Amino acid sequence: MSGKLVLLVDDERDFAELLAARLESRGYRTEVVDNGQEAIARVTEHTFDAVILDLVMPGMSGLDTLKRILAIDSDLQVILLSGYGTVQAGVDAVKLGASDFLEKPAELNQLLEKIQEAAKRKMILVEKRAADEISDILMRRGW
Repeated sequence: MSGKLVLLVDDERDFAELLAARLESRGYRTEVVDNGQEAIARVTEHTFDAVILDLVMPGMSGLDTLKRILAIDSDLQVILLSGYGTVQAGVDAVKLGASDFLEKPAELNQLLEKIQEAAKRKMILVEKRAADEISDILMRRGW
């Protein structure tokens, strides 16, 4: 999975920078932002293999950020991460389209596994969308 691009969104900048360094040491590329507005801007500019998103942030919450970034890229795989996790928050996040929900501090190997799963799901969704588009073009052209 080397070279996968992961966006880390967490208002605890030290935590996000440390996590980014740990992911980068394992071959991932990372971008770090500390609020929902910046996350939305980055998702508009780049294609990420996965997003690690804090649930509780000042200003725009993780759930609001999740809704906004999935409106931009519905194939985006978002893993919500929170130190204030509740079962209901996890259920709400998945209902809104999050691919997973983990409580802080997540064990690194578990998080790496979730990122790999998310990247695979995204690749499958993108490939399916491309195949559907090709099929649609062929049908319209009568080929």
